[in-house]
Formats: sequence, structure tokens, C-alpha cells
Amino acid sequence: MNTMKRVRRIVKLLKIIAPEYIFGALGIIFLVVLFVLGNFFSTQKTKSTVPTEIAPTVFDGLTLQASSTFVYDVKNKREIFSKNGDAQLPLASLTKIMMAVTALSILPKNTVVTINQEFLKSEGDSGLYDNERWKLEDLIDITLLQSSNDGASAIASVAGASGHSVISDNFGRGPFIDAMNNKAKELGLDQTYFLNPTGLDEGVSVSGAYGSARDVSVLFSHAISTYPQIFDVTRSSDHEFSSLSAITHKVKNTNTFVNKIPSLLASKTGYTDLAGGNLVIAFDAGVNRPIVVSVLGSTEQGRFDDVEKLVWSTLEYLGEN
Repeated sequence: MNTMKRVRRIVKLLKIIAPEYIFGALGIIFLVVLFVLGNFFSTQKTKSTVPTEIAPTVFDGLTLQASSTFVYDVKNKREIFSKNGDAQLPLASLTKIMMAVTALSILPKNTVVTINQEFLKSEGDSGLYDNERWKLEDLIDITLLQSSNDGASAIASVAGASGHSVISDNFGRGPFIDAMNNKAKELGLDQTYFLNPTGLDEGVSVSGAYGSARDVSVLFSHAISTYPQIFDVTRSSDHEFSSLSAITHKVKNTNTFVNKIPSLLASKTGYTDLAGGNLVIAFDAGVNRPIVVSVLGSTEQGRFDDVEKLVWSTLEYLGEN
């Protein structure tokens, strides 16, 4: 029923019940004015509480090379944007985020890790040395920044063998991978599981780990919230480390776009033949307003372009909303 019909009914009713009052006409006018004003302010209140759908107009039209993307508001624990965000895809070295989180949940950060020759067999030269001694938190730092597979293998073997007298790749690796998978379940990462601690492909058709862009965003949110000091180094383009064996290592960040992301908080890259280009970053969109952006299944260069587009679109969305 529209407003005018309601007014007419009120007027008709008042005429029936109070025709003898001298000021009836004035009373009718007064009531009608109150009704109209009440209806107006009620409508305005309703309009002001309905959120405007801005996100589609901001993100629609973006040309992204990634198969899957997810933008996550950490503070409010909500999705801002998703493109196939729940698709299960190879994680590549994004696996090392869970490696770090799991290791720190098992061992104190000042645990001493000794590199031995059996750890130095992963793909790529990490620059680590046999019998070199590291403080766990420093070894995690260099592993995340350089995406060192040797470092990840060493950490997994030592943490997996925690509490036992024997420390070896064969002995500690299995229990550590189990711990990574248990941590994924604990965090509710339904699309995520791990076959190794590095993310390297297990073969031509099997990846070392699988997960979704949504899961990666939630995991990274947990990681930077729980262990922020470990991921601080991933904001740097390069860093110099010294092991307990007094050996200096100067390494470059595998994320070559760290200087192009405003207020970057943390980042991690990943790339294998099966995964393609992966990247997850966290940036501060305001005062204590961390946002996580993850892309999976892009290209080696495209992952950086995709994330940069999503960051600026997110800032535009938050500014308008």
C-alpha cells in the first residue's frame, strides 16, 4: 500500500470517529504530517543501513593470468574478492609457509639446527654448508626469503625428529609432514594437504602440496599474526644472514616486486612446472588493516602483475566502501 492510500484511510477514519470536534480538521492535518515525516525518516534509515555493492564494479574487468585468486580481509575475517578461490591447485613453495608455522609450533625459535650432507640434495643451490650451525629462526628467515629447499628439508628433519636421539632426513621427514597436515586440519584448510615440506613436484604429474587460494590466504593470515617476526624479512629485497658457524650469506628475495606493493607486511613466492607462478602477500590497507592477496596458477612474471592489480583494486574498493 502506498503512502497516499494510507493517508486517505487515516483521514476517513478520523472523520467517522470525531466529526463533532471543532479542531478535527487541524488534528487530521497534524496526524497526516506526522505520518509522512515518520515514513520519510524510516525510509532514509533503511537506505543508510544497506551496504553498497562496490566490489563487483571495482574488480570486474581485471585481466588476471592466475587460475585462482583470493583477497582476504584479515581483521574482519571475510572475503573481499575471489576468482575460483576454492579450486585445489599445486602450491609449490608456498608450502614453506606451513613448514615454518609447523616447525615453530614444535621447536623453540632459538633451537640450533645443524646442516648435514643429506639435507643438501634438493633442487637448486641454497648456499648452505655441511655441518653449518644455525639458530632455527634465522634458518627459517633465509629459507623463506630465498625459498631454500635445502633449508626447508633441514628444518623438517630436525623438527620431525624432535624428542629422539636420531636426526636424519629419513627419520624426521615423515612425522613432520604428518604434523603439517594436522596443522592444516586444525586451521580448517579443507583443500590443503602436503606430500613434502618444500612444495617441489614429486613427479611429472604429482605436486608436493595442494591447496586453494582461499586456504593460502587463511594460512598466511595465521602465520603473520602468530609469528610476525619470522615473516618480517620477506619485506626486504635482500638480506644478509650470519650462521652460528660465522658464515655470512647475502641472499635476494624471490619476490622481485616487494618495492611495488604499498605498506607490504610479508610475502612468499612459489614456482614449479606443475604449479606455474604462485604468490601470496600481505599489506596494510590502513591503520592495522592487513589484507592478504593470493594467486595460484599464474605465470612466473604474471603472478607479480596479478597481485599488483589486485592490491590497487582492493585499495580502491576499501576507499569507496
